[in-house]
Amino acid sequence: MRTYLYPAQAEWAALTQRPVQKLDQLRAGVQQTFDLIQQRGDAALIELAAKFDKATLSSVWVTPEEVAAAVPKVTEELKSAIELAYNNIRQFHEAQHEPVLQVETMPGVTCWRKSVGIQKVGLYIPGGSAPLFSTLLMLGIPAQIAGCRDIILATPPSADGSINATILYTAHRLGITRILKAGGAQAVAALAFGTETVPAVDKIFGPGNQYVTAAKQMVTQVGVAIDMPAGPSEVLVIADDSADPAFVAADLLSQAEHGPDSQVVLVTVSENQLQKVQAAVAEQVAQLPRQAVAEQALDNSIGVVVDSLEEALAFSNLYAPEHLILSVAQPEALAEQVTQAGSVFMGHFSPESVGDYASGTNHTLPTNGYARNYSGVSLDSFVKKITFQHLTRAGLERIGPAVEIMAEAEGLHAHKHAVTLRLGKIRR
Repeated sequence: MRTYLYPAQAEWAALTQRPVQKLDQLRAGVQQTFDLIQQRGDAALIELAAKFDKATLSSVWVTPEEVAAAVPKVTEELKSAIELAYNNIRQFHEAQHEPVLQVETMPGVTCWRKSVGIQKVGLYIPGGSAPLFSTLLMLGIPAQIAGCRDIILATPPSADGSINATILYTAHRLGITRILKAGGAQAVAALAFGTETVPAVDKIFGPGNQYVTAAKQMVTQVGVAIDMPAGPSEVLVIADDSADPAFVAADLLSQAEHGPDSQVVLVTVSENQLQKVQAAVAEQVAQLPRQAVAEQALDNSIGVVVDSLEEALAFSNLYAPEHLILSVAQPEALAEQVTQAGSVFMGHFSPESVGDYASGTNHTLPTNGYARNYSGVSLDSFVKKITFQHLTRAGLERIGPAVEIMAEAEGLHAHKHAVTLRLGKIRR
């Protein structure tokens, strides 16, 4: 972790740069995958599973028998933990329902807005060394609440052709039955373009490696929506002298272990605290099973000492972190000043891990500075808002003349005529 002591604000922009993602270099290969899926469909998915996952598949779909066999493999302890998380996540997202509110903007003119579930959604869940069944909860629960008609889960197979048992159990708990054995750019292509058995979806959700990220960004150019641009996971911790260095180190490492291109940032008002945290990080990282991954991420990471908590928060707002931890004595006052962050964790006993799994908030969040202009996934991510209006005869009489004048001023005479005809009918 590189350290910077009291950098001038003119230097902050350079310090807040993320590790460069070379997505442009991947586009040619991803496009080849897209072409292959569009030309050969399921056969291409089977071929690419053999190439990238070393899996021999007879079908691209998980069978009911595979799901039934997976359920007993999950321990009762883990099932109970999943159930706790499920209930909290569901409760938080159900509270995001907006009632339909009709507004009479003037007598006889009534307008309202209604949320309607996106009909077909694809959920991409990474497998491999970290099968993210928690992400399936974060995406599947709001998709259900929103009333999405078709939910397709895509996740890469293991070399033996199986899907992680906990992912299958979680899908079973959510009632998701259409589970596609596909990972990487080929999964995104199948969801976006469809195959002979995979229906094309309207929106794709979920994190993934650099190939998945590039593929998601590319399908937006052909009319398929995605949850958000996403990159490697990240956290920024603001710590004062009241913070426990071991807690702070653990929070930093919980993100560093995600991947070698993750980034963690410590901003503190104390050189002594910085040194203590660095020592705790060195001690804890040596105990991690994913030590090598975390150490690579730490090479991309920084520790910064500033003069005040106000400066620390200004630095954070410039960085716009995916996760922001306020490990300070009075987090409430500091939280009021947060303007750019994906999700905020307040105080010494709110580790980012609880948001990743079970507090109820969604862990699918904007990274790479996109917290400046994107929100994390919520119920709103799975719905579209349709506006309605209804005018009575008297309402059109009141509003119509203004519309005629405005349409004529813009030179759109057919617009004016649509009103004029009706007003003529009313006035007869």
